[in-house]
Parts: sequence; structure tokens; C-alpha cells
Amino acid sequence: MDMLSALAQGFAVAITPTNLALALFGCFAGTLIGALPGLGPVNGVAILIPLAFSLGLEPTSALIMLSCIYYGCMYGGRISSIMLNIPGDEPAIMTTLDGYPMARAGKASEALAISAVASFVGATFATIGLTLFAPLLAKAAIYFGPADYFALYVMAFATIGGITSVNPFKTLLAAFIGLMIATVGLDPATGTARYTAGSFHLYDGFDPIVAIVGLFAISEVLVYLERVHQGQEKMVPLGRALPRFKDMMAGGWANLRGSVIGFVCGILPGAGASLGAFMSYIAEQRWSAKDGKFGEGDPRGIAAPEAGNNAASGGALIPMLTLGVPGSGTTAVMLALLISLNIQPGPLLFDRQPDLVWGLIAALYIANIALLIMNIPMIGFFTRMLSMPQWVLMPFVVMVSFLGVYSISHSTFDLFVMVGFGVMGYILRMLGISLVPVILGLLLGADMENNLRRALSISNGDFQILFSSPIALTLYAITATMLGLAFLLAFRARRRARATAG
Repeated sequence: MDMLSALAQGFAVAITPTNLALALFGCFAGTLIGALPGLGPVNGVAILIPLAFSLGLEPTSALIMLSCIYYGCMYGGRISSIMLNIPGDEPAIMTTLDGYPMARAGKASEALAISAVASFVGATFATIGLTLFAPLLAKAAIYFGPADYFALYVMAFATIGGITSVNPFKTLLAAFIGLMIATVGLDPATGTARYTAGSFHLYDGFDPIVAIVGLFAISEVLVYLERVHQGQEKMVPLGRALPRFKDMMAGGWANLRGSVIGFVCGILPGAGASLGAFMSYIAEQRWSAKDGKFGEGDPRGIAAPEAGNNAASGGALIPMLTLGVPGSGTTAVMLALLISLNIQPGPLLFDRQPDLVWGLIAALYIANIALLIMNIPMIGFFTRMLSMPQWVLMPFVVMVSFLGVYSISHSTFDLFVMVGFGVMGYILRMLGISLVPVILGLLLGADMENNLRRALSISNGDFQILFSSPIALTLYAITATMLGLAFLLAFRARRRARATAG
């Protein structure tokens, strides 16, 4: 009953006119920011932090506004992924795999509706988890050491071959390319410049957002130009302007499964929404292997990663509030805001400032409902984007890409890097190599290396530390089991194909 009374008090804080207006503004602004390729939740929250100070907001009101922007960005990231095959942010990469094929098949409204419902389910699941289990889950997360995180990333890369329907060896090759790109920059242990060609611009490595926009947006334009030259480009059928209720529910149980996996990934400091979306997609693909057509427009291939990345975003608030440890880049920015307001997140925050914590949690419930109500009517507007002639749409894609990348660092060097990644993406697509593993290698590679370095530093270079933790051994066992099942299923499928041919 204490928790229920605290939540009721939180709703009393959240529904004050000022906080309610800030929550709705955050939802709307976050959706628009998330829909723009390149910005994403980190930049969206960082851009609007000065607004919180200039308005002289109370800490609770400022945190409510920025958290709703965070949730809104996670909703909005799916829009350009589905409509243009350009991920709005890193976690939305997985949504392109089945969202864009659905849009190209004339089912854009259905894809947008499925993703909106999945985002609502994932974010609501995370908010309920935040309400019920925040202190308990945060205590469990601190038992993950560097060796355990390394094992987690090994598991992620071991299952990467199942992302697409192309040759698994090409998929693994793409992942290794991504890992190689991730090593560019300063060595995390010695500070030595690696593969920078003497350019100080590369000391921090390649910005994942720049790589994403280049690999997806610019390469998409180049592929379009080739299709036009060969006379292969066809008009995309528009389909329904607004989806039916049964279309919205097509994600089914994938919404819940993705929510659980994403929430667990979100709780782990540093894992983030990208890993949540990736693991949710892989797990759903394995679960629905018999009757799924993943990569060709399967609704569950949209629902699982969208639920996963939104659940991970909510889960990332748990270590920030209860331990003072940011669970993602966005929560790191929010943590900096709290500290600047003389608020110290940690185990005592729930006792010392209950109005702030429970007001935030109550506002997130309101934000989830508001985002769903906002996004469903906007589906018809976004669907009409496909009615634009391609000769208008593609220059618009290029313009948005250049503006989005330039707004991050105001560096012309990043624009050249984006174009370079675009050309590389075009070449890889012509070779039948998936771009998604490249990005995942780039995104997860740095964290994987950092945790390996930390583990070896703790053990003075003894590799046995990687296998000394029960958590790490459990993850390795799961990885071996998944790989064994994958090889067994592949062997059976090959034998069945030979029997049918014979």
C-alpha cells in the first residue's frame, strides 16, 4: 500500500497544469526530434536542457519534461526507419529490417501502427518495472562486472548471423568490418592513436550517427539512382491511409517478449537501447523461425525491436535514479542535469525526494498514453510521404541527412565521412552484404573492447578472469546452446533439402 500511496502522490504532482503541459510538450517535441535522422534522444535532451534553465523550472518539472522528450524520441525514431529506411537513431536500425519492406509493399500505415503499439507496450512495461522493482533490479545489476559484460557482447555477436536471410558468412564478415571500424581512434588503455592516418578528427573514432546516416540514407539514394538508370524503379503502392485495429495488433506476443528482453538490457549500465532492440529482434526471430519471414516485412520483426528499445529506455532510468549510474547516453545527460540542480541520485533518492521520483514515474505513465494518442492520427500524414515523387523525395533525404549530421558537430569533416560511409554502404549492398551488422559492430565494439581491457587490467593480463564469474559462465553456456541449436537446425534443413531433391 505504501507504493500505491506514493504513486498516487506522484500523479498529484504530475497532473498539475505546469507539469502536464511540460509532459505533453516533451512528447510532441521528442517525436519530431526522433523522426529526424541523426538527432536522436541524446541530442534531443541536450538541445532542450537550456530551455529548462531559461524557464526557471523546478527540478521535478525539468526532469519530467526531459524524460518525456526521451520517451518521445524513442517513439519518433521508427518513423524515418519505416518510411525512408533511415534510422532516426541507433536502436531504430533493427526496425528498418522489416519496417521498410512493409512500407515498400504498400503497408506503411500498418507498419507505423504496429510500431506505435509496440512502443507503447515496451515503454509501459518498463514504467511498471520502474514502479515495482527499481531498487531490487538496480542492486542485481551492480553484480555485472567487466568480464560479464564481455560475455554478454560475445553472446550478441555469436547470434548476429541470424539477423538477415543472406549468407551468414557475409553477415559475420559485415560484423567484423564494423568491429574494425570501431577500433579507429585513441587506444582506451594507452592513448595511442590507431588507424587515424594522422587526422585529429578521428581521435574520437567515427560517430555512430554519422555512420548510420551515411550507410543507410546516402547508400539508399545511390541505389535509387542505379535503379532509375536501369529502369527498375517502381512507384510504391500507398495502401491504406489509416490502419485497422487488427493491423495494429499484428505484433501479438512479440510486443511482450521484446519488452521483457529490452527491459533487462536497459537495466544493465552501458548496455542501452541498441542492445535491447538487437537482442529482442534476434530472440523473436528464433522464436518465430518456423512461420516467420523476417527481413521481408514480418510484423513481429517491427514489434519486437520497437518494444525492446522502448523498454530498454525506461529500464535505463533505474540505475540512474537508484545508483546514480547512467544506463545510457541520454540518462548520462539527464544525470548531469540533476547534479547541476544539486540533486544526488542514489539509493536514498526515493526517501529524500519522493515527489521528484514518483512524480516522474507518474508522468511517464501519462506520456505513454499521450504518445500513443498523438502517433496514431499522424500515421496518415506520414504515409502520404510515399506519394511524393521519388525525384522530390530523394533530394529531401539528402538534405535532411546533411542537416542532421552537421547539426551534431558543425563539422564539414563529418559530412565527408558520411558520404564515404554512403559509398561503402552502396558497395556492400551491391555485394549482398547486410549493413546492419556493420553498424552493430561499430556500436557494440567499443564497449566490448573497453570491458575486455578492464577485465584484463583487474587480473593483470590473466585471461582466466573471463571465465571465473558465474554470470559470465551462464552467458557463455547460453551462447553455446544457441549456436548448437542453430547449427543443428541448419544441418536438418540441409538434410531435408537433399532428401527432397533426391
